[in-house]
Amino acid sequence: MAHIDYARTEYRRTHIRTFVVLGALVILCGSTLCGAAPTGAETPRSALPAPVEGHEVTQIGPGYYTFRYTGARNVFLITRDGVIVTDPIEPEAATVLRKEIRKLTPLPVKYVIYSHQHWDHVRGGRIFAEEGAIFISHRNCIAHFRDLPEPEIVVPTRTFSGNRYVLKLGERKFELRWLGVNHGDCLIVMTPDHVNVPFIVDLGTAGGMPLPFIADYSLHNWVRSLRELEGWSFEQYVGGHGIALAPKSRLTERREYLEALMTETRRELDAGTPLDQIPEVVAGRLRERFAHLRGFNSIVRDNVSRTITYYGMGW
Repeated sequence: MAHIDYARTEYRRTHIRTFVVLGALVILCGSTLCGAAPTGAETPRSALPAPVEGHEVTQIGPGYYTFRYTGARNVFLITRDGVIVTDPIEPEAATVLRKEIRKLTPLPVKYVIYSHQHWDHVRGGRIFAEEGAIFISHRNCIAHFRDLPEPEIVVPTRTFSGNRYVLKLGERKFELRWLGVNHGDCLIVMTPDHVNVPFIVDLGTAGGMPLPFIADYSLHNWVRSLRELEGWSFEQYVGGHGIALAPKSRLTERREYLEALMTETRRELDAGTPLDQIPEVVAGRLRERFAHLRGFNSIVRDNVSRTITYYGMGW
């Protein structure tokens, strides 16, 4: 039995790491902006970014940092009474993150907040649980963790329902906002009270294409959530993948791509175009506006196929 459990654990680790690498190449380095300058500035659209390796810490504001490990990113907040960490990413990342935090402060990690339930963001928190950190998520995440347990995920002991929760630690407040169903049903956006730069995971990776089959997204609710975020009064955000700081316009770019994808796919379905021809037709229509998104040519047809399913089956 121990051998079977070990094999299953290694299977999970291998496949999660494969997913993260593919995500880095498709979403992160599928961006025209992959990689971050120390200032968080965008790189030119003509640049050809290299795959992201290693890790880095970038300061966003007083006590507010973003940590990148290979293709994934989180934020953490240092206060006078301790540290708030978001998505631990994976065990190896969390170990590196803990060392980086130690370079900045001797204070313990008091809270770990999950942005949502997906394993490529929330594995590895055990190192913080061992020093007494309290884990927090939206209440809807718990059902996912119970339905498909993952040994490397610490199940939160504090949850909130509704659309807003404010976590206080030391002199700081960290606002957690739930926008409803979009990328799953428990994703939250987080913003510290003193730096108006929210942490927005997986809703709008700057400059990149969505994953090919857009798994676990409600397309119309994704668009709705992006419109809501566009109405907020911030200028830059930190994403769960990609560059350290992205302009809000990148959320608009993602929304416009999704709206065009849905509109053009629906047009061809209503016109009776054979299903096997629709991906090529829609790709041609979208190319003029969105070909600058790296990965466009290899991904767009799968995005169309996913959208055909959305209109044909309601998911």
